[in-house]
Amino acid sequence: MATAQEARSALERIATRLTEVDADELARHVVERTISCRVPDLGLIFLTRIHEDGLDDFQLVDDADRAQVRLTVKSDDLVALADDELHVTKAWATGRLKIEASLGDLLRLRKIL
Repeated sequence: MATAQEARSALERIATRLTEVDADELARHVVERTISCRVPDLGLIFLTRIHEDGLDDFQLVDDADRAQVRLTVKSDDLVALADDELHVTKAWATGRLKIEASLGDLLRLRKIL
């Protein structure tokens, strides 16, 4: 099991990756949304906001009910996603990553992840 700091670092690496996406491409596929990432084995929930400039800093919160896109992933899988050892599609298809979002949001996220 990864630590809370390793989970936060993994999220920050993923956010940094978004800065590498072409700005026009990002603007075309991103609609401003709040995103939560629940890490159940650590009992943590991180919250951020995605927009055409990328992601805001992650904040620890008590619940994710207000997030428009909700991710759930174990800490080790989160680190593997950030390190490109696990692909988002495979993680989602095998149940290692759960995503609660509208169909439109899922399609938009797929374009940039």
